[in-house]
Amino acid sequence: MTDHPLQAWRDTLEDLGVMGLVREPMAAPEPIPAPPGPRPADLRLGLRPASNPVAQRPVPPRPSSAPPTAYVRPTDPIGCPPPEAVAAAATLADLERAVQGCLACPLGPGRLKFVFGEGDPEARLMFVGEGPGRDEDLQGRPFVGKAGELLDKMIGAIGLKREDTYIANVVKCRPPDNRTPAPEEARACLGYLHRQIELIQPAVIVTLGATPLRELVGVGEGITKVRGQWKRVRIAGREIPVMPTFHPAYVLRQYTQDVRRAVWEDLKAAKEWVDKAAEDQGLKTED
Repeated sequence: MTDHPLQAWRDTLEDLGVMGLVREPMAAPEPIPAPPGPRPADLRLGLRPASNPVAQRPVPPRPSSAPPTAYVRPTDPIGCPPPEAVAAAATLADLERAVQGCLACPLGPGRLKFVFGEGDPEARLMFVGEGPGRDEDLQGRPFVGKAGELLDKMIGAIGLKREDTYIANVVKCRPPDNRTPAPEEARACLGYLHRQIELIQPAVIVTLGATPLRELVGVGEGITKVRGQWKRVRIAGREIPVMPTFHPAYVLRQYTQDVRRAVWEDLKAAKEWVDKAAEDQGLKTED
């Protein structure tokens, strides 16, 4: 039998240590595991698996449900003026200097300006509102926004000017978003307001809205029920008549003839009391 033409070539390769012309097949690489498919429960719920699970962002931790840390009032005499310093103030200017750095409640650190109050230090008629708004916080003066413009007109309607009266608020710093001051915030400022009233000695106080009526006078009924009804507040052993009426901001929101007439009647009654008190004081002086 004649040898195959390639037999000699094969014999030569075997002599050289080459066992064959065909390379042995390489071992097949291990298959890369595919991403896990959707679980049966996910399919039932209609949930689709993520296209790239590795690239998914980690789920952020849930915010803590722990209550916010209580505000810690300072202990220094500037951040928390002691009652002795408030009582020792002989004038409104002295009082303002003593309390203008107050941080005794959470409103203090958020204010732009401390809104002490302004007007005649011997005013016979005093207005007390709730707290500063945005414009008051910017300027450091009470009632200078739209509500303040209306208050000026209300004062003018009874024959007085703004500077003939004294205007202050229960709290001296702006509450966030102009919300109603919290009871603890009002209590932190109430001593300052009491001392203002002691120094001014007004014949009549007009409270504007429900907050000063509640915090200063202690009447918690709605302002719509008690407006126009005389109340009294005792400050330093002296009883002062109080006329509750609507806040000018409320009048702007409810600018009806009935609301405006009600405020007019309230202020007219307050002015008549002031005039009567001045007349009585004049008679006592002559005697």
